Amino acid sequence: MVEFKTERSSNQRLRLPEWLRTQKREDESILQFKKILQTYRLHTVCQSASCPNITECFKKQTATLMILGDVCTRGCRFCNVSQGVPLPVDTDEPRRIGEIVKVLDLIHIVITSVTRDDLKDGGADQFAKTVRQIKSKIPKATVETLVPDFQGNEESLRTVIASGVYVLNHNVETVPSLYSFIRPQAEFNRSLSVLKIAKSIKPQIITKSGLMVGLGETWDEVLCVFEKLREADCDALTIGQYLAPSRTSPPVQEYIHPEVFESYREVAIRMGFQQVQSGPRVRSSYHAEDMAAKCKGALR
Repeated sequence: MVEFKTERSSNQRLRLPEWLRTQKREDESILQFKKILQTYRLHTVCQSASCPNITECFKKQTATLMILGDVCTRGCRFCNVSQGVPLPVDTDEPRRIGEIVKVLDLIHIVITSVTRDDLKDGGADQFAKTVRQIKSKIPKATVETLVPDFQGNEESLRTVIASGVYVLNHNVETVPSLYSFIRPQAEFNRSLSVLKIAKSIKPQIITKSGLMVGLGETWDEVLCVFEKLREADCDALTIGQYLAPSRTSPPVQEYIHPEVFESYREVAIRMGFQQVQSGPRVRSSYHAEDMAAKCKGALR
């Protein structure tokens, strides 16, 4: 097992290592895809959260669609999504998503949202309406929902799952010791309960979670998170490098070497995860279709 990491930073920001440097050239296919998204007035987490894989994914005409606007009610320090007072729910949004899915003839669709603590159900009804619209347009499509914690509201989770979700994704994001600094309005155990409850509601559903590394966590803390997720019967896992989205965001404490990511993957597989994506550029929806297809036990 390799346990090699870059040196921790002091107050100085670390230089981006070679393995994370990418060229972001936009060819005609990417520009055309952006026009399609603009035509349907849809948000993507790829754009709002400044995902490093946006060029790769947009070139393939894939994106994680973000419902309920682009303003979040929480203030997670790792995130680049705008924070503040959101606009009212766009009731026509599910229909437009159904239409764009049909136009692009997508087979696996990932839907996420900003966190809407201002809504009684946390936006669960909008998730459900969106899933049903997609299924009505392409019945064979599989839908993955990357949901917020709904403040622990089990009824909201039931609403989403009842709509026909294939993969229920909820990210724990980081290790418990960093929650008060990185996710002050969230709770690690509450996030775990989302995954546990999802399995209790529908045992056949694929559950998935993800976390960032490079925020100052230790090797043992990361493995402890793996263990907690497996205790919650989580099926799939993504592990990626934290990248500071702005100058005011917490700085990267470590750039984790690709060999360490591979070691994390090997350990996670041995612990029982069915599918693991682990690498510097991995994000929640990275290769989502492939991960879902290879997980066992889910019912379409």
